[in-house]
Amino acid sequence: MLFVKLTKTFCYFLVKTIDLNAEIGYIIHCKILKRKMRGDTMIDTKVTVKGHKHDSRQIISRLSYSFGAFGHDLFYATLSTYFIMFVTAHLFDKDSGGQGARMIAYITLIIAVLRFVELAIDPLIGNAIDNTNSRWGHFKPWIVAGGTISSVIIAILFTNMGGLNTSNPVLYLIIFALLYITMDIFYSFKDVGFWSMIPALSFDSAEREKIATFARVGSNIGANLVGIVVMPIVLLFSTKSNSGQGDIHGWVAFGLIIALITGLSAIVVGVGTKENDSELRKNTEKTTFKDVFKVLCRNDQLMWLALTYGIYTAGIAITNSLELYYFTYILGNASQFSLLATLNAAIGIISVLAFPPLAKRFSRRKVFFLAIAIMIFSLILFTFSGNSLLLVLISAVLFYIPQPLVFLVVLMVLSDSVEYGQLKFGHRDESLTLSVRPLLDKLGGAISNGIVGLTAVLAGMTTGATAGDITAHGQMVFKMMMFGVPALMVLTGTFIFFKKVKLDENMHAAIVSELEKTWHKHLDGAATTPNVESTVTEKTLLYQVPVTGTMVSLADVADTNFASGAMGKGFAIKPADGGVYAPFDGVVEATFPSRHAIGLRSDTGILTLIHVGIGTVNMRGTGFVQYVEKGDRVTRGQELIEFWAPAIAKAGFDNTVMVVITNYKDIKNFKYLKENGYITHGDSILQLSNATS
Repeated sequence: MLFVKLTKTFCYFLVKTIDLNAEIGYIIHCKILKRKMRGDTMIDTKVTVKGHKHDSRQIISRLSYSFGAFGHDLFYATLSTYFIMFVTAHLFDKDSGGQGARMIAYITLIIAVLRFVELAIDPLIGNAIDNTNSRWGHFKPWIVAGGTISSVIIAILFTNMGGLNTSNPVLYLIIFALLYITMDIFYSFKDVGFWSMIPALSFDSAEREKIATFARVGSNIGANLVGIVVMPIVLLFSTKSNSGQGDIHGWVAFGLIIALITGLSAIVVGVGTKENDSELRKNTEKTTFKDVFKVLCRNDQLMWLALTYGIYTAGIAITNSLELYYFTYILGNASQFSLLATLNAAIGIISVLAFPPLAKRFSRRKVFFLAIAIMIFSLILFTFSGNSLLLVLISAVLFYIPQPLVFLVVLMVLSDSVEYGQLKFGHRDESLTLSVRPLLDKLGGAISNGIVGLTAVLAGMTTGATAGDITAHGQMVFKMMMFGVPALMVLTGTFIFFKKVKLDENMHAAIVSELEKTWHKHLDGAATTPNVESTVTEKTLLYQVPVTGTMVSLADVADTNFASGAMGKGFAIKPADGGVYAPFDGVVEATFPSRHAIGLRSDTGILTLIHVGIGTVNMRGTGFVQYVEKGDRVTRGQELIEFWAPAIAKAGFDNTVMVVITNYKDIKNFKYLKENGYITHGDSILQLSNATS
């Protein structure tokens, strides 16, 4: 109970701090700036954002989802890192000898094989979730069911099944395989459902970012907190100390506690969150493993990144999984592992928060190579740390610091490869592209589990063994597998990244700029302008000013693409305010990851692009908040984007807003109602007639 209470309190404090920093630090600046621009003398201290009122429903949903992420990664860390320790060191009696070693080898082989099998099942799981329609939504039934069933099974797996492991080994292996694959499948249902749920919790992109931030903090705490408590719990419930390793009774208790918390977290998500249903969320596409493979192969940047990350993540998973073995069989004090886990829990949060400023100052590519250099140095230092607790802690912490940085670099490049593929093939494969990373994580976990089990057997680190029993040969084998093999894998992945992965911030900015020029030709791969809805009878559209400010001739802007008319016909505005509003009723046809531009289609077929600033694509969304997503229906005067002019100025860019009609050649009558002077959003600025189909 104390464990759960401390966890929830710690998580709540962190997410509230991040939430306040994110909102107060940016939104207050935006609102104060707006009031200054309008000449207001009073500053309203009550700051709200459209669609972002902190009602109790939002707070409950964020915290419920955050606690769900906490339990989700608590489970994953237990399964991927600590379950194998239970199997190799405590499932069998020390008198089992060769029979125990063979059973350990069989079990670890079964785990590795089943995890490979489960990779092929993942796409089917995604389809099943997509096609689930219930009164509770698409995702929550699978999150609750998957979380509950997998929690019950992991509690059973942390036992010897009533002695069946020794009394009937064959039957035990059969039951173990059936339980493990069932647990893994239901965990995957929960995993896919949980992380796919964010778009369903809110249609507001800024709110989605808050939810994702809450979840990231919760998952980081869950993944690291289990390492802090594993040995204290095991020793507390063990009947024998066993040289500080505990016994099977302690591990059974540990498995039961983890099962209870993770099962509860899944239920909390089911009760505390609410899916928003909409026609926009209906998905009729079928995703197969063949589709994932097809997207991977034709997108060369995605393919090389996947190969890099697959090799890298398998390597670091091996070292991470063997750290507890090091404390148990090299240092001879497993309880000291909690010190490392505590340090990593704090370091993980700091490392995540350090990524944006580091990437901005040095570029993502340099951050990646710096992180790898630190990691390799730590492995070398770790190799020679011996029995020095201080050196071991320094080495292990240095090894962990770069991991969130590398993960975020990979995630950013992976996200950018969506636009790369869109420009190259004319089709946006967002969901398929982003599904590659979890597949690679599972692949790395499968490889790691097999190697860790083999290492434990070869090094003699099995049931009944203590630090004094490990021979010099055993230590050499262990260190080679814990440090040598991962170092080789990390360096191999890095070499591939260096030679083949060229997609950086500058290249992505150029890709987005190119997509802007032809955005109306990249609507889900369509090569033609969308047809006018046949039910529309309106022949004339009054186009309203989207941004308050001073009107400027489009020919006078510094961007040649807009000034030449290549992007379309329209006008420009030197903004006096930071809001961009819908000029008509219609649909969002295009959004950009940098949030600096938006494409709309009116109900009469008018296609317009509103572009904030010149060169602002390079800001990668800093200073911009986007309130709608592609496919959303918008009404005239609805706020679409909010931007902070000082952020644009600080970055050295022009904040002129360009507004163009991209299909102006299809418009019979194009009339300016005003051509210069100060204009206010909501005023009519263009009269457009007879858009053709």
